[in-house]
Amino acid sequence: MKKWMALLLLMTMLLAVAGCGTTNNGDDNGDVLSGTVNVDGSGTVYPLMAHIAENYMTDVAPDVSVQVGRAGSSAGFKMFIPGETDLSDASRKIKDTEVEELAAKGWNMDEQIMEIKLAYDGLTMVINKDNDWARKMTREEVVNMYLSGQYKADDKVLWSDIRPEWPAEEIKFYGPNENHGTYEFFYEVILDEQEMVTTAKLEQEYSTLVDLVSKDKNAIAFFGFGYYVNNQDKLQAVKVDFGNGPVEPGLETIGEDLPYAGFTRLVYTYLNLEYAKEKPQLLDFAKFIVSEDGARKLAGDNGFAPLPDAIHDDYLSTLESIQ
Repeated sequence: MKKWMALLLLMTMLLAVAGCGTTNNGDDNGDVLSGTVNVDGSGTVYPLMAHIAENYMTDVAPDVSVQVGRAGSSAGFKMFIPGETDLSDASRKIKDTEVEELAAKGWNMDEQIMEIKLAYDGLTMVINKDNDWARKMTREEVVNMYLSGQYKADDKVLWSDIRPEWPAEEIKFYGPNENHGTYEFFYEVILDEQEMVTTAKLEQEYSTLVDLVSKDKNAIAFFGFGYYVNNQDKLQAVKVDFGNGPVEPGLETIGEDLPYAGFTRLVYTYLNLEYAKEKPQLLDFAKFIVSEDGARKLAGDNGFAPLPDAIHDDYLSTLESIQ
């Protein structure tokens, strides 16, 4: 009897070990996943994608190395189009010219390239903590203050030019540079492609923008809501009036049908499906991004509003059909 019980216990332990191997670190064939996944692109999307990658490597596939960069949306596509990266994060939709460049490589959208909507972001105007006058602005004031020639020929705009009761001190304009989708969204959508004030200083690193605004009470900058969330101890967000009273950006207000819709945008990642067919670790990571443990779960932790589950469920079905 004792011998039979020992044999049963041994079989149970062996089955448990085998089960762990296929559930936590294997592909659909039960093979252990390994290798690398290369992601680059949007600095706005970076905190969310880095968090997803960290959880994937910790909880799902410890032998896979997911490398996430933050060169900027446009700079990311310059690496993605020639095939240097597997996934390209973007804080704006891919441009027609970029789609044409991919097609020239033999990679067509929706055939070899898959667009994945990750979450909603709210463009956030940030000011210094000591600024006690510009905490609420209308959308029109935000747009006009950034337009070249709107107030001064030399674009040395004073706060009092916006509202007479505000200080007669020069505004220091900041924002991300042309490598970033956030710049393109601000210029193309918010400013409607009108020339930006020549006095605006555009930076590559978001951390530099945070530092500059936090040290100058006359500074103002724009970037994604996530960077504001992570730096609320140094900055304050401007409440924007889109016509129905000032609205503070937040997970409860950011969305296409919510009060902060005027400054809401989608953020994306683009997947090379040809590479996903060749690299099982890439396909598995892409599935994780749109799984219940991926973007939809981690969006809120990183300052993004999650999309409806049905959108990512559809992406997951598509990826699961890939052989």
